[in-house]
Amino acid sequence: MGYAVVLGEALVDLLETGRDGELIYRQAIGGAPLNVAVGATRLGGDVQYVGSLGNDTLGDRIAAFLRESGVGTTAMTRVGVPTTLAVTTFEGAEPTFQFYGEPPSYSLVKADDVDEAMVAGAAVLYAGSIALMREPFVSAARKAWAVPGPLRVFDPNVRPKLLPDAAAVDGLRDLVEGFFATADLVKLSSADADVLWEGAGPAAAAEHILGLGARAVVVTCGSKGAYVATADGAGMLPAPAVEAVDATGAGDSVMGALVRRLLADGIPADLAGWQAYVTFALAVAGLVCERPGGAVAMPTYEELSARWGALI
Repeated sequence: MGYAVVLGEALVDLLETGRDGELIYRQAIGGAPLNVAVGATRLGGDVQYVGSLGNDTLGDRIAAFLRESGVGTTAMTRVGVPTTLAVTTFEGAEPTFQFYGEPPSYSLVKADDVDEAMVAGAAVLYAGSIALMREPFVSAARKAWAVPGPLRVFDPNVRPKLLPDAAAVDGLRDLVEGFFATADLVKLSSADADVLWEGAGPAAAAEHILGLGARAVVVTCGSKGAYVATADGAGMLPAPAVEAVDATGAGDSVMGALVRRLLADGIPADLAGWQAYVTFALAVAGLVCERPGGAVAMPTYEELSARWGALI
């Protein structure tokens, strides 16, 4: 079946919640790439994580969590800065993030830290998210992305709080479109598309990304489901109905599930095949939304089967 290499950030989310009438912040291990790595692993995939962790107690907890989750950490590095925090507030179940820590502990992977032989031997390579907005990580990601062999999957995971002005948005757009052009799969949210292309809907965003060269595009649309597009055609898939309590990590769980399917079965032959993959991924995300969020919400295949049965 092969293994996946996942590059990107790991951090600690401080999730706003209430207890006994008081506003508190619950600590949760997170970061989109870490969530993807854990999500794919819990579904039975073999994943190697490439990222940098702070040298403090929180970094120790992240490292222990990855090992306990079964994620490979031989390519992970520790760096001499405190672990980045993401303070997370909510509108309903939807999270908004504010980041603390300079330089970000997650951005310090260097090009020399990338094991090209490990990347070349992988079946799937994931890159994306907020670590790409900083050096030296972006150089490391570009080095890995240039290695021939694995299927390339990408998620921009746009965070508006990190984009202070139009110039920053333009710079991010140029950066991620360079990765889109050679991606086998791009997964983004409708909110990402809205920021990157000033109000573009899922169909317009997917058409643009396919035009750049991507092989397939999945645009997640929250409780509405996901828009799936390939050269063969496109269409909207509904999400399963759930009582969402926390959507943190739901989009990442979609990518984790898609990575797992790519590891097991490779690139689908047509649009119908991609739609089957995304239907599976939306079932995973639905279960994640029913739990307090973050990496700990990522389900096993057994939990997925128990919740959805014939749906998957």
